[in-house]
Amino acid sequence: MKPIRNFDDMTADLLGCGVRKRVAVVCATDEHTRWAVERAREMGFAEPIYIDNVDKSAAAQEAVRLVKEGEADLLMKGLINSDTLLRAVLDRERGLLPKGNVLTHIGVAEMRAYHKLIAYSDPAVIPYPTQEQRVAQVRYMVDLCHGLGIVEPKISLIHCSEQPNEKHFPFTMGYRDIIRMGHEGAFGSCVIDGPLDLKTSCDKESMDIKGIASPIAGDADGLIFPDIEAGNVFHKAVTLFCGARVACMLQGTTAPIVMTSRGDSRESKLMSLALGVERVKSKRGKG
Repeated sequence: MKPIRNFDDMTADLLGCGVRKRVAVVCATDEHTRWAVERAREMGFAEPIYIDNVDKSAAAQEAVRLVKEGEADLLMKGLINSDTLLRAVLDRERGLLPKGNVLTHIGVAEMRAYHKLIAYSDPAVIPYPTQEQRVAQVRYMVDLCHGLGIVEPKISLIHCSEQPNEKHFPFTMGYRDIIRMGHEGAFGSCVIDGPLDLKTSCDKESMDIKGIASPIAGDADGLIFPDIEAGNVFHKAVTLFCGARVACMLQGTTAPIVMTSRGDSRESKLMSLALGVERVKSKRGKG
């Protein structure tokens, strides 16, 4: 599979493969969600199943049921509070999160300032990841990158400097274990390094000027942020100041869940839906 380097590549890949997946859309009562879903239908890669119950909790539960019972391939959030949707997703008996899995949120951005798509986690779900949760974030991100045709994705563990600091930033000490796990093949084919700051992760000249020797080489495919604050600021900054096109979804569930903000643009919702369908396609291919 040729690497997908932008969202146009992604939609072209879906259309070229003739992929069309069933999407359970919860409360698509806002203009942006409805436009995105109908556009995906027109393009040919999605077949929506609208669930617009007045009772939004019931709508969320019905969407989860459709996915769980194989009547839909993925789920998309519309004009419904995230907490309401997540209660249905996380239901121990009827939800979509297998026991032992970590629920996290991942974004993918396309911007003129960077030469390819870049993934990042977690801007929306986990406030302060534990080591176990961070390991899961890395595993999901590597898997996502593989699904986008990146044979050996470069994953950067982000911090404000390149030095671990046990006293003030104890989580940076856990980075060493994640790097070791990467070397041992725990995540499949990938390159993992850190701590690195954002600029050196994505700019070779900055890395060279600072005299940093890293296999990331200023060419990161994925960024693991230390906490939700850093991830969320990055997400908001690239969309506001860089005009980035972004796609977002939940990871760890049995099927992709397209969970964008109620205020996201219609194009962002369309790209998020395309990413979700792409994930279904790549996972089916593994089977």
